[in-house]
Amino acid sequence: MGKKMSGEVREMICRMDTGKIENQIVLQCAPLIVGLRMSSLFIIRRENLKRIHSLLWESGICYYVLYLTEARAVILLYRSHRLSDYLDREEVREFFAKMDYAPAGMKNILPVFRSRYRAYCKGDREFPHELGLILGYPIEDVRGFILHKGKDPLYAGYWKVYSDAAGKCELFRMFELAREMLVELLENGAGIRDIIEEYQGNEWVG
Repeated sequence: MGKKMSGEVREMICRMDTGKIENQIVLQCAPLIVGLRMSSLFIIRRENLKRIHSLLWESGICYYVLYLTEARAVILLYRSHRLSDYLDREEVREFFAKMDYAPAGMKNILPVFRSRYRAYCKGDREFPHELGLILGYPIEDVRGFILHKGKDPLYAGYWKVYSDAAGKCELFRMFELAREMLVELLENGAGIRDIIEEYQGNEWVG
């Protein structure tokens, strides 16, 4: 996809109703939909939770409510088997063990993390850095962020990069291509369920 097409897509994005939940999913979660990511953080109006449930029902993408206010909902969208496999990696399990998560495994980690994240949102504890791993960030970048306290990254894109900047920049480029591609599909009349089902179980390469 060349520069001209990217410009056209930017114009499409400017015309999009960003209050529409289908558009929000594509704009915020395109890499997850096409299989480039295993999870994404998604912030929506609380009133849209029922719509999320209906859109994602049996789609292959799960959702987990992390925090609610009167107006907003912070939810985790994820592909269950991929996130579970990642969290079961030995070095990731060791990271969570050091963060006092016991026992390991996605089903045990998510409720504990949700409790800590809610406490953070209420100002009762420090930011839970394990969020990076729950979002599928490479463990070397999560460790680098903690070590450097978020300063002096090699590159800052979808997350702050502390290792293999060239490789991560290429990955971020693919994220952007995925978003452009899905925006075009929406513009051409595709429904969000159709788009999600098209990529269910697939690994997309840009």
